[in-house]
Amino acid sequence: MRETLVLNASFEPLSTVSLRRAVVLVMQDKAVVENAHPGLRIRAASVDVPVPRVIRLSKYVRVPFRRRASWSRRGVLVRDQHRCAYCGRRAATVDHVVPRAQGGTDTWLNTVASCAEDNHRKADRTPEQAGMRLLRRPFEPTPADAMLSALGVSVREELPEWLGALPA
Repeated sequence: MRETLVLNASFEPLSTVSLRRAVVLVMQDKAVVENAHPGLRIRAASVDVPVPRVIRLSKYVRVPFRRRASWSRRGVLVRDQHRCAYCGRRAATVDHVVPRAQGGTDTWLNTVASCAEDNHRKADRTPEQAGMRLLRRPFEPTPADAMLSALGVSVREELPEWLGALPA
């Protein structure tokens, strides 16, 4: 489960990592905690670390510019908030709007979250051929929006003021 935002030394958002990875980076002095969960701490015999929400790398890491968010099955589920695009119930699978058997590809605009029942019912057909209607059209999230979705933040107003200026 990814739940910690990683910022570059220049405060640019880079990615999200697991809580465990975030704590390891902090303990190795490769990152510092910028924002922590209030009142939660990780304690051991010689360790007392706040549970990080946001960490910042100690050294600047050069990252190639990304215009687009990388497609992934997990990303599609997060983008669609784990809700089936056909019925609105909990989704655990990814469905291709234009099936791979008909030349469909793994892209943001051709994939939607789907419950297993609807995915099976649609099979190797388009929604029109199967007589099914999409509740919402697939879209391509920006890299910043994909990162916010992975953190479970739905609107930018939920972010701390100093972090609210993420690039769109």
